[in-house]
Amino acid sequence: MGMIRSVVCGYGSCLPKRAVTNQELEGVVETTDEWIIQRTGIRQRYVAGDDETTCSLGEGAARAALENAGLTVDDVDLIIVATSTPDNTFPAAAVDIQSRLGMRHGAAFDVQAVCTGFVYALTTADAYLHTGLAKRAIVIGAETFSRILDWTDRSTCVLFGDGAGALILEAVETEGSADDRGILAAKLRSDGNHKDKLFVDGGPSSTQTVGHLRMQGREVFKHAVGMITDVIEAVFDATNIGADDIDWFVPHQANKRIIDASARKLGIDPQKVVITVDRYGNTSAASIPLALVDALKDGRIKKNDVVLLEAMGGGFTWGAVMVRW
Repeated sequence: MGMIRSVVCGYGSCLPKRAVTNQELEGVVETTDEWIIQRTGIRQRYVAGDDETTCSLGEGAARAALENAGLTVDDVDLIIVATSTPDNTFPAAAVDIQSRLGMRHGAAFDVQAVCTGFVYALTTADAYLHTGLAKRAIVIGAETFSRILDWTDRSTCVLFGDGAGALILEAVETEGSADDRGILAAKLRSDGNHKDKLFVDGGPSSTQTVGHLRMQGREVFKHAVGMITDVIEAVFDATNIGADDIDWFVPHQANKRIIDASARKLGIDPQKVVITVDRYGNTSAASIPLALVDALKDGRIKKNDVVLLEAMGGGFTWGAVMVRW
């Protein structure tokens, strides 16, 4: 029996103009290039300038995705933005981007699941398309984490970067088998008991300030690999597709040691893992689409490839999506 699948038909990205190397950070906080690379795998990251915001970067990624798909905003009826760093407390970044694109129809809203945000947003868009509530959706991950970093805290300020990536999904009638193109399965998880391990110490209702990012690095690392493998195994079970069957693994780019440990525990060939953390740092909800766009532009990901996406973020939240390109 046939079914509607959400098929990727366009992609795009947008980065700030300024790249900041580890050597440059040596003049900002007490750290070294060697220490950062050894602990995280990061060599540089992009930092937004005064004229660059989450919404301007998200708009750039959306425009690039529309051009790649050969579509206009008239062909889209849904925008979902995954972000933890919107331009304003409200309205949503998605509504701002909708206006910037000149779109006067459809719906636009944000999803906030920190680094897992893009996986949550993809899953939400898939539900809209699968049930006929929308025909095409722009799903954007956009962040300016540099705005919420404590630049005196060397344990966090060296980790994060800014940027945006976008995918366009369209509803397509398929056969309803694992050979279909499109999103094949998605699994989402959260556990608020871990809130104090990765959070921002501010907010409109609590401190009336934006606040700064705070993280218990060892605790996050301790939980990350187990949570990631748990949700990926759930997606494997749902699709009957295993580690040997996937063509590419595109994880959230938080830390190369976490990525390597997760791939090793799951039995995923290191040659199948897409890594961009060395160039972009941790861009939170933007990290998966940025990595996807890189792998699509250089020809690694091709039509009909099976791609596994995974992320874990503050909350804790975590999730995975299996998609055939």
